[in-house]
Amino acid sequence: MKEQTLAVQRMQEYIEAHLGDEITLSNLAQASLFSPWHSYRLFRQYTGLTPSEYIRRLRLSRSAIRLKQEGCRVIEAAYDMGFGSVDGYQRAFFREFGCNPGEYTRTKVPIPLFIPYGVKFRELRKETLDMENVQSLFVQLMHKPERKVIIKRGVKAGDYFAYCEEVGCDVWGLLASMDSLCGEPVCLWLPEQYIKPGTSTYVQGVEVEMDYGGVIPDGFDVITLPKAEYLVFQGQPFQEEEYGNAILAVQHAMDTYDPALIGYQWDDTNPRIQLEPRGQRGYIEMRAVRPLCTGDKA
Repeated sequence: MKEQTLAVQRMQEYIEAHLGDEITLSNLAQASLFSPWHSYRLFRQYTGLTPSEYIRRLRLSRSAIRLKQEGCRVIEAAYDMGFGSVDGYQRAFFREFGCNPGEYTRTKVPIPLFIPYGVKFRELRKETLDMENVQSLFVQLMHKPERKVIIKRGVKAGDYFAYCEEVGCDVWGLLASMDSLCGEPVCLWLPEQYIKPGTSTYVQGVEVEMDYGGVIPDGFDVITLPKAEYLVFQGQPFQEEEYGNAILAVQHAMDTYDPALIGYQWDDTNPRIQLEPRGQRGYIEMRAVRPLCTGDKA
């Protein structure tokens, strides 16, 4: 991996670890092991943002998550994230999200949270993935109720990277700001009956109750999924730079697994579901199943 990529990654990790503190260009230069001028140039080149823009957007998004999940006061969210005054924080919040913190706390209107993707993963995507050491997996049966899913469709995408190229990666930040039945957004591979002409198989969305009456963001669709049983495949925790191998290991296990061993068969009338790869919990993917009746073939 290029040293410039690693330098920017080190700056991103420094920002993450000191988000509530004062962060100077000198701090970032020390983390990157380059001069302040060169560090600034590299950071902007690789992230598309200046360091100050990146820090401001990340602080605002983290404060919004606290407001939503912890119910903390606006003054706490402001000062804990390094803002000098509540008024300044509220103005910055409004410029970023189009609503003030109090309104967001009351209504939970969807807002485009900033998701700080590590630049090193762009390089890792290009590397050859190793399937020689497939680790053990945890498999369990899960029931999902009838539900609605608010989705953003792509054009032709069949996987995450193609989807981001078509739609952009900011969709995930918007979905992460919304309440979800399962506690987080989901990625779906849609069966044919849920795909509109000229749209993608792969989509991202958030599962909500059948009686959901909240905001539907512009450009999003709503589909209704029936209750279904799913086999959940969960890999072992992994180092973030090994996420590609972690995904392939789980998908390989799923492709070779025979659900007839537990009295089921695959049900591809329901979407396959992918959760965000998080190293501390392992990669998770789900595929629908139905009971194997007499005479059925798996």
